[in-house]
Amino acid sequence: MVEGKNTAAGGGTKVQQVGSGEADAKSKNWRYSWPRQGGLLVLFALLVFVGALASIGLGSVPISPQEIFASLTGGTGTHEQILRNIRLPRTLVAALTGVNLALAGAILQAIMRNPLADPHIIGISSGAGLMGILVLLALPEAGWLVTPAAFLGALGAALLIYVLAWKNGIQPLRIILAGVAVSAFFGACISALMILNSDRVHSALIWLVGGLSARSWPQVTLLAPYTCVGGVLALLGARQLNILQLGDDMAQGLGLRVELARLWLTAVAALLAASAVAVVGLLGFVGLIVPHAARLLIGSDHHWLLPASALLGAALVMLADTFARTAFAPLELPVGIIMSVLGAPFFLFLLRRQL
Repeated sequence: MVEGKNTAAGGGTKVQQVGSGEADAKSKNWRYSWPRQGGLLVLFALLVFVGALASIGLGSVPISPQEIFASLTGGTGTHEQILRNIRLPRTLVAALTGVNLALAGAILQAIMRNPLADPHIIGISSGAGLMGILVLLALPEAGWLVTPAAFLGALGAALLIYVLAWKNGIQPLRIILAGVAVSAFFGACISALMILNSDRVHSALIWLVGGLSARSWPQVTLLAPYTCVGGVLALLGARQLNILQLGDDMAQGLGLRVELARLWLTAVAALLAASAVAVVGLLGFVGLIVPHAARLLIGSDHHWLLPASALLGAALVMLADTFARTAFAPLELPVGIIMSVLGAPFFLFLLRRQL
């Protein structure tokens, strides 16, 4: 019996040593991969720059890069009002939205260990949208309450999904099925609210697909603090996200309090997703597509994956919104339609790979 206990203890020590070795290896790889990974981040940043130029410059009134630069540096060109009051704030809202949704998707895919996890698909965005619409309909003059209410809705949806999916642990497929059910339920509640309040439904219509029309500086100032706080918290949790990829047993062997880590990282993802939903509505699939693209290009180390996802998310939403504005001019499509056209086939592709 004593020998068995020693063996068990030795086995536990071995697990811890192996896990520590893997963690140390990840840390060394992170330090020595600066040339390649850093170069990719620079390329992603250039893509963000190109997306911003396209978003600001293209439209019913084209604005050249020279005029953009002159206006931003204090010039008084003929297009200055269009750029400063319409195009620039809309571009910033698109970029911040892309950052938030991409980071939320990357975090959820890590803590749920499910490549199909996305704030929109698993119902977190729907929970945020439901609470946001309740505030818009009940207290239309209290716009500042939308984001806190959306955060509570997103966090409540995430916790509900965990409860429904828990059965002797969390399984990736159960999370997706529970998330789809929760999303459908909250979607039905949103539809019911809109039908029962048809006289005031116009302000809530954009929540169904997500759009950036008429977004300006108030939305930038509303969204930017949540992006900064949520982005910093996400980066601080990168090491814990890496450890969670080793599995619950290994993570516990390394001293990580797994459920506590999942809880606070879920709260960060909910904060990021809810702030985006509060401003642009139910914009889907950004958190699904972007982390996968970033992971293929830069690897699964979240020290690199999170900033890469943020940059690619900003670029994707800016470019998608530019296409939605210009492709069918003078008509303007909500950017959520473009993202659904891109994201639905990608989701089906991932689903076939998982089942």
